[in-house]
Amino acid sequence: MAVPGSPLDPRAQGCNQLIRDGATLVQNAADVMEAVHPYQSSVASPAASFEPPSTGEMDGEALGEVEQLLGPSPVPVDEIIRLSGASSGAVQMALLELDLAGRLDRHAGGRVSLRAA
Repeated sequence: MAVPGSPLDPRAQGCNQLIRDGATLVQNAADVMEAVHPYQSSVASPAASFEPPSTGEMDGEALGEVEQLLGPSPVPVDEIIRLSGASSGAVQMALLELDLAGRLDRHAGGRVSLRAA
């Protein structure tokens, strides 16, 4: 497949040459869908039931663990999630608790740190 270009534009010579040599001309998305339609049935994956991850309630343990991972230097929230092993929702909830208590500083780039006392 190839998308045509202006014959006056030297950057379009490759695509125009492909069309000239027999490539399928693509003028819009329908042309692509028509070309891949025969493969559609062989690519489809088997139906699987979706089970959302358990949300689980945040307990004091998650809050304590997140608090231990924080310090005076900013750390990315993703790193806190990875190191704690808790769900992202539980970590975000712990960070919110710390923020509401006035013990958290938020920094650019999704980083957080404990506020200096």
